Amino acid sequence: MTTMLSLNDGHQIPQLGFGLWQVPAASTAETTASALRMGYRLVDGAAIYGNEEGQGEGVRQSGLPRDQVFVTTKVWNSEQGFDRALLATEASLKRLGLDHVDLLLIHWPCPAKDLYLDTWRALIRLREDGRALSIGVSNFQEPHLQRIIGETGVTPVVNQVEINPRLQQPTLRAFHDQHGIVTQSWTPLGQGRSFDAAPVRAAALRSGKSPAQVILRWHIQIGASVIPRSTREAGLRENLDIFDFTLNDAEMAAIAALDEGARCGPDPAQFNMA
Repeated sequence: MTTMLSLNDGHQIPQLGFGLWQVPAASTAETTASALRMGYRLVDGAAIYGNEEGQGEGVRQSGLPRDQVFVTTKVWNSEQGFDRALLATEASLKRLGLDHVDLLLIHWPCPAKDLYLDTWRALIRLREDGRALSIGVSNFQEPHLQRIIGETGVTPVVNQVEINPRLQQPTLRAFHDQHGIVTQSWTPLGQGRSFDAAPVRAAALRSGKSPAQVILRWHIQIGASVIPRSTREAGLRENLDIFDFTLNDAEMAAIAALDEGARCGPDPAQFNMA
């Protein structure tokens, strides 16, 4: 069973979950239910993934009580703005078949649109109305965070950003720590670019774990929440099996030295796709 992290609003979030990006809609319910039965308790989705119906159905098929499953979804870029974000969230809840989500995120800041502040105000309203228990952001950089916190006085509970051994974002993570924001890592395995790195292979050999498990364990030990994706039962089980070993200080330092600031995904300062 995964460990839990405390959020700045009094709720908790599972430290390890699984993500539904690129999971086919036709198999999302089965994948979600299977993962939850294995022991996952966090399922990360988004409107743009096109599989919210399966996400919600998988929660129901799992047989778990609703309050034991942490459900995340996100407001897509084309739905930014106060009124549009409210409507988009209601549409997401309808697709999910749920009366609330545990965490609602703004998917990207889209700075050229300059609507993320109004969107954040909509998320605050949705939290007040009980449609989202917690609210946060995704892919926000420090200036975006400073603006929404300064203008509203409400600090996101989570910022879900690209983190992996080749892109560790230590300055942003330090800002999160200063403001009580949980860092949540997407593309945590970095598309496998570090699987053959000497520090990862050495830690895998020493611990008897796979390179993927070593990297996921690194995320856990830097204090991040992490949401790897897998559509295979074996992959889901492997990703979950990271709580019976620890990386030592030398291994953590060696993996930290792999950081080269190389992104797999878009640059949030430039990404404004509708």
